[in-house]
Amino acid sequence: MTIKENDFRKIDLNLLIAFAVLFREQSVSLAADKLHLGQPAVSGALARLRDMFDDPLFIRSGHRMQPTARASELHTELMPLLEQLQSALFQQAEFCPASAKATVTIGMTDWVEMWLMPKLIPALKQDAPGMRINVVASDPFTDAQRLEGGELDMAISVANQSARWLEREVLTSMNFVTLWHPQHIEASVPLSLEEYAAHQHVLVSYREANSSQIDTLLAKLGQTRHISYTTPHFAALPGLLMQMPTLATVPAGLSAGWQKTWGLTASPVPVDVPPFEVALLWHQRHNSDAALMWLRGFIQRLVNVV
Repeated sequence: MTIKENDFRKIDLNLLIAFAVLFREQSVSLAADKLHLGQPAVSGALARLRDMFDDPLFIRSGHRMQPTARASELHTELMPLLEQLQSALFQQAEFCPASAKATVTIGMTDWVEMWLMPKLIPALKQDAPGMRINVVASDPFTDAQRLEGGELDMAISVANQSARWLEREVLTSMNFVTLWHPQHIEASVPLSLEEYAAHQHVLVSYREANSSQIDTLLAKLGQTRHISYTTPHFAALPGLLMQMPTLATVPAGLSAGWQKTWGLTASPVPVDVPPFEVALLWHQRHNSDAALMWLRGFIQRLVNVV
């Protein structure tokens, strides 16, 4: 329904509040006390109400003012609307996960999805069966832009951008590990720097770069590595490691699952790579969204447990 804004030009919401209190108290003095106004102000409001509705509204009878038929009709129609308005403006909606129906769009890279979603979705189905998660492929370079544009409700990201409107809550800090398949590579655990530099590598890059922070650190140590394959998808790596004598350096959160599923071997990276933070990102316009607030807390608790 489209409102007709010109119909509201002469309407003062405070007058409707005064009407509701006058109807309840049936006294100008008592209404003035409840409204924290002087009696002349309430009398003036009543005069304006009478003019607005072209009706006396209240007729004095002894020490009380009895509502007219028109006032009773207005009260019946207006009170539910005023209660809804009060709820919308001043009461934060309660979120009941067990009965809520909501679809939440979350941006993340494929490695975050592989690391987190197998834990999150089963737990979510138990606590909030009506909540649907819509995962959208994103990367740290585009997360902020897509959040600002409203494409995402939140992102789970390693991005560390700062913007006035951007909210960020760290979920965990994580290191990198190096993986390979023992059928194709015989190497010590932990890997030596020389072994790391001697073998071929596959690299995940979101911006078609052919090197990473690790290559910069290797150069400072007088070492280089040979990158034979570059992809934007972490999901491609296990299959490659199963078929090729190559190393892959990945977030540590993937290590245990990939070792179990693919029979890979893991080692700390023989280069002093600083840990990185995985964080929840969202636009501040969603700060009071009850469903998103609940989900952010749920994800945080889940990550802390696992």
